[in-house]
Amino acid sequence: MGINCGIVGMPNVGKSTIFNALTEAGAEVQNYPFCTIDPNTGVVNVPDERLDKLYAIYDSKKLIPAQIEFVDIAGLVKGASSGEGLGNKFLGNIKEVDVIVHVVRCFEDGDVVHVDGSIDPIRDIEVIDTELIFKDVETLDNKITRITKMLRSAKDKKELEFELGVCEKVLAEMNKGINARNIDLAEDEDLSLRDCNLLTIKPVLFCMNVEESSCVDGNELSNRVVEYAKGVDATTVLISGKIEMELVEMDIEDRNDFLSDLGLTASGLDRLIQCGYEALKLITYFTCGPEETHAWTIKKGIFAPKAAGVIHTDFEQGFIRAETLAYEDLIAAGSESKAKEAGKLRLEGKEYIVQDGDLLHFRFSV
Repeated sequence: MGINCGIVGMPNVGKSTIFNALTEAGAEVQNYPFCTIDPNTGVVNVPDERLDKLYAIYDSKKLIPAQIEFVDIAGLVKGASSGEGLGNKFLGNIKEVDVIVHVVRCFEDGDVVHVDGSIDPIRDIEVIDTELIFKDVETLDNKITRITKMLRSAKDKKELEFELGVCEKVLAEMNKGINARNIDLAEDEDLSLRDCNLLTIKPVLFCMNVEESSCVDGNELSNRVVEYAKGVDATTVLISGKIEMELVEMDIEDRNDFLSDLGLTASGLDRLIQCGYEALKLITYFTCGPEETHAWTIKKGIFAPKAAGVIHTDFEQGFIRAETLAYEDLIAAGSESKAKEAGKLRLEGKEYIVQDGDLLHFRFSV
């Protein structure tokens, strides 16, 4: 499954700098608002040390990692929901992403102007949140109007009345300034809202852009964001755009030494992807053999046939069994044959819930 992360934020908070570092895509970076007009995209391989070990064990010809797409979306200003700045374009682009990576400026730099003239990360967050809520309120108002018209002539009103009730419930909460993801909804209520594609129902990850000296422990500004995130069901990750740009120029060995000297165990990219996976409740399973070692991304909690369908719909439709081997069991045994001898290879059926790190070989009929 393709994973799409939209990088958003106020103008001049470091969005494009971080995007460039993460994707090495060369997006334009300038010190003026709305430098990013059309969204830039970059596809990044998901780092996973398990994949490299499997590649070595199976001596595969090809190694195919999972991938994640980052989209650098135009900066947002107050009034975007009414079309200010590049608001309509910005909000339309957000509808297409799976998770919102909200870059928040947590550094002082007199040479980089802020569109509001001062540095206040919570104010910046609330500006964007407010504009997203305004757009969602507009979306809900429009849906309520459509349902109300349909009810006048509908013979079976039950489903429409349920949808109307859900929309009115969510709208009432959003008019209080509450994001859709923070509203308590039953499963059937959540499903009825899917076609609205609300912006504030998407998972949010606050990417706190700090100066180099604060890349490990953060600073007063980033600490405020961490506390704020706890109250709005959002994830946080600390990153220094300047450090990430330096890492791009280094080979792997120098990069690891540089990170170690800074007191970091992973790059911003690694930590950002990990947080993105957690926000979307994603896991990875593997298929391995002499031809290729392949990582596949799926939602946590799905059954084996659905996981097989990520490879090909025929696998899901004709699913029979899944030969299953846990990554840890393979590593402990040293090879698949030894793992089989130890009784670690299992045959799982349609009710098996795939676990992170599973090695799977699907049996199916067409």
